[in-house]
Amino acid sequence: MKRRAFIKSGMAALSTLAVGEIILLSPEDAAAATGRKDAPPAPVARRRPIDYRKLQRVPSTCLNCSTVCGIVGLVQDGELMAIEGNPQDPNTHGTLCAKGVAAISINTYPERLLYPLKRVGKRGEGLWQRISWDEAYTTLATRIQVNIDAGHPERVAIHQGRSRLGAEFDRFLSAIGSPVQLNHRALCSSNKRAANYASIGDTDWETPHAAKSRYILNFGSNFMECHQGSIHLARRVAEGRADNGARLVTFDVRLSNTAGRSDEWHAPFPGTDGLIALAMGHVILDEGLHNAAFIDNWVNAGVDELRQFYAEYTPERAERESGIAAADIRRIAREFAAAAPTAVAFTNRGSQAHYNGFNNDRAVILLNALVGSIGREGGYAYMKTGFGGFGVRQPEPVPPKPKTRTDLEDPPEWPLANRWQKMRVGEIVYDYIKAGRAKLDVYLSYTLAAPLTWPEGRSLTVDVLKDESLIPFHACSDIVYSEMAHYADLILPDASYLERWGLDNRDNYELRPYIALRQPITPPPGECVSFADVLINIGKRLKPEQAKYFQFANHEDFVRQQCEMIRIPGVASAFDYLKTHGLWVDESKPKAVEIYKRIIPAADLAGSRTDEAGVVWRANPQGKEVAIGVRQGEVVQRGFDTPSRKFEARSKQVAQAAAQVNVADDGWPHYVPIPSHVDLPDDRLILSTFKWNVHTQARTASQKLLSEIVHDNPLWINRATAQGHGLKSGDWVEVTTYRPRGNTLHPTGEVLGSQRVRVHVTEGIHPKVVAISASLGHAFGGRAAEGRKGARAANPAYVALKGKTPASAEVLREDHDLANNLWWSKAAGGKGGGFNLNAIIPIHPAPITGMQSWFDTVCTIRKV
Repeated sequence: MKRRAFIKSGMAALSTLAVGEIILLSPEDAAAATGRKDAPPAPVARRRPIDYRKLQRVPSTCLNCSTVCGIVGLVQDGELMAIEGNPQDPNTHGTLCAKGVAAISINTYPERLLYPLKRVGKRGEGLWQRISWDEAYTTLATRIQVNIDAGHPERVAIHQGRSRLGAEFDRFLSAIGSPVQLNHRALCSSNKRAANYASIGDTDWETPHAAKSRYILNFGSNFMECHQGSIHLARRVAEGRADNGARLVTFDVRLSNTAGRSDEWHAPFPGTDGLIALAMGHVILDEGLHNAAFIDNWVNAGVDELRQFYAEYTPERAERESGIAAADIRRIAREFAAAAPTAVAFTNRGSQAHYNGFNNDRAVILLNALVGSIGREGGYAYMKTGFGGFGVRQPEPVPPKPKTRTDLEDPPEWPLANRWQKMRVGEIVYDYIKAGRAKLDVYLSYTLAAPLTWPEGRSLTVDVLKDESLIPFHACSDIVYSEMAHYADLILPDASYLERWGLDNRDNYELRPYIALRQPITPPPGECVSFADVLINIGKRLKPEQAKYFQFANHEDFVRQQCEMIRIPGVASAFDYLKTHGLWVDESKPKAVEIYKRIIPAADLAGSRTDEAGVVWRANPQGKEVAIGVRQGEVVQRGFDTPSRKFEARSKQVAQAAAQVNVADDGWPHYVPIPSHVDLPDDRLILSTFKWNVHTQARTASQKLLSEIVHDNPLWINRATAQGHGLKSGDWVEVTTYRPRGNTLHPTGEVLGSQRVRVHVTEGIHPKVVAISASLGHAFGGRAAEGRKGARAANPAYVALKGKTPASAEVLREDHDLANNLWWSKAAGGKGGGFNLNAIIPIHPAPITGMQSWFDTVCTIRKV
């Protein structure tokens, strides 16, 4: 730096950085010079008070997690002052969680990226040059066009975190001819979705109708904090318990906030949830507690077949392997069946993020079928989400789907990952790139933070991101200078979800479809541009063969055209209605109750045929014959969206997919022990992770109000286990992890790596499990995320650009709390920003589906 004094240092220097000038963005260097305990308070302006007479109310949709609640932004003189819930939201009725309220700090975050930067030093060195958007667009369009002209559009990829921009990404990639849209679904919910699809034909989450339930059986869901739709479900569970006396029984290896508020908490050995559910099914069938009518009419296996399948899964076997008493399994099974059909059994990551998680979840779903609670009020309800039923369409012309495939987006080792829906196997992306299984030329990442959130993130992932021979060009769109942006060649400053457009919806726990609009509550600061608009602007710069698919003006115009066919009674423009109200619930539609029983009108049966199994087929508008229902007596009913149009206890699709990769599977949801856990040595434990209600992957730690609540994440360890290692709360241990065994990636059982972390001793965890929360331990992302206070001038932080109006300049004024009040900063005597163990958690895709087996990692601990 002394030899190159012309280079400006620290993000605060961007206030004087002109186009073409160079800056060093190095959080490590900046952190070394900040946060002295004796440092005087930084002089900063206080936040202006709210004048309620001036407030403007702007409805939109939250995206601080995947639940997408309706929100209303309160805006004063162009500045977002507060966020509250939208009372028209059918799920929330106007309530919001901490994440939704705390998002106010996103727009005013003083460490935001504000304009495009290109790398001028070595990748990961932190040297950047400010450029114009025109140069950024031209650079990307030129590189992408080279691939198109060379016949290799598949070497252009979009890798997304939480986006809710699926239609926009699909359009861009289809227009250029690339199928490579990579996501994080296999790190989140692909086993759960695959289990639902194999059973009932739906690829989304179930919608437990808990408000009408009398018995709620929960396998591994922490719905009071982090289940998709967590607050919606928690609210309705509370209603069911208060109004119906519903009993809540939770199986989880850790005493989560949900487990702690349940009527019963049971801590099974990790990954044995499916075995417990199968043992309950054994009791229900053995004692004649099943719903014979539902099984006879709607399950593709009869009672005798089911009894034969369940015969081996006795409560005594489940007790031996899970540790849950056989007497408790029998009692809970009887209570569950007695409450049916107002009884529901459901899952989340605690059961499905395992090597055997696909069948774990299928076994739990099957419990609902045995007692006839599928699709019932108070039972295992489900509904079709998406926009198709509203008439949402893409602007014409619509590009055709790419016909090519690559191992990167469709790995053949996991045939169920892409069979029904583009679930993909995201955790193998960097391993496959390194191994040469796929070649990339242009890599576009969007709010991903893979070094923090991916297994082997700060090891393999960083190695690949730094290697220009593996990823020749990387453009990163993000809000802050993240761990992903640090390893990019081009930084594209993104508009936050509070500053951009989009359509959205989720399951409605009132069981009627709705559609919501995301619109800018305030304009983005500086030169921030929504990534959707970035793609549109790139598309317009491509050759006419591709540019013809981007004839709309911008993303707002794209969304407006999407809404043109939505018909809201008495409303001329659905787009304008949604801008005013934020969302619309279609009350004309019947509730999503017993959808499978809906009768197909005679007019819709014209030209159909019925096969020998009773499935009714008819040609669709494209001329392809598709199943539309199943004949039941004299009528044709909709049935389930499975090949048999019935609930599938036995799935031929699963058996066929397994045969493709030489996996022994007859299509029934058998319990298969996790290979790494079989004959586990006494000195080895199982490392698990979990989420808090105030954090979502890597997107929330930079928000000061949320990191103030949770900024530290010691390793939970059972008291008896701790005593055996001579540990007490606050002690440090070295955690050493091992690669997995079984039918997975790199099943060697060898040591992967080690890392130091503090421990928290508690009774609230299984004795063979240690657990640490995710979302923390940032090396990049700003003061709140990194846990270090100090004046902005001495930290990697942005200030307002010169020449802007006072209102827009003040949006990015220094934050008094980050400068002076960050009490969890180590320099202030706090514990800092937490730990991240993903570098030593192995990439571990489950067989057939490819879901990351987050909770199977075998480890040892050593006091240090």
